[in-house]
Amino acid sequence: MDIRPLGIEGAFEITPRQFRDDRGVFLESFRADHLAEMIGHQLEVLQTNVSVSSRGTIRGIHFADVPVGQAKYITCVAGSLVDFVVDLRVGSPTFGQWDSVVLDAVERRAVYLAEGLGHAFCALEDDTTSFYLCSSTYNPSAEHGVHPLDPEIGLAIPPGIDPLLSPKDEAAPTLAEAKESGLLPSYEACLSFTGRLAEMAR
Repeated sequence: MDIRPLGIEGAFEITPRQFRDDRGVFLESFRADHLAEMIGHQLEVLQTNVSVSSRGTIRGIHFADVPVGQAKYITCVAGSLVDFVVDLRVGSPTFGQWDSVVLDAVERRAVYLAEGLGHAFCALEDDTTSFYLCSSTYNPSAEHGVHPLDPEIGLAIPPGIDPLLSPKDEAAPTLAEAKESGLLPSYEACLSFTGRLAEMAR
């Protein structure tokens, strides 16, 4: 597989090699050893999530307190989506910026994002099914959101999409509000946390 860094530090696009024959397709969708070479430690998977979304559904921007945070490895097993990684780490050189990858059931790419980064996606088709590997279990008291349609962030929602948000995401604060309230993780804390993971892996 090919792993390349995205424009946000701590985020990567993973493109698997696919082997096709008259029976169908085979691929390795996740390789802990290859990912560890890029991020400096093994991704410990403590929870997996599946979401099925109608066209226009936007989930996110979600993030978790650091420590412990929640790293994610996301792929799309049916339909297609635009996956967004948003830098919410206060003090980061790319704070407030984002990068995106189209995930679908054709190229079968995946996205990895480290602890402290924000994650969102927009489903491009009905019944779009995403599959997540997560480094920590669900902890509602430590998980937060930023409004995905905040114009200060300016996620590039594809034309023709009528956004559909959950009540929780609709009520999420803007980036400025989240920063002012002290809700966002610091860049220093995130680097310290991932640095400790790398030290433990040595």
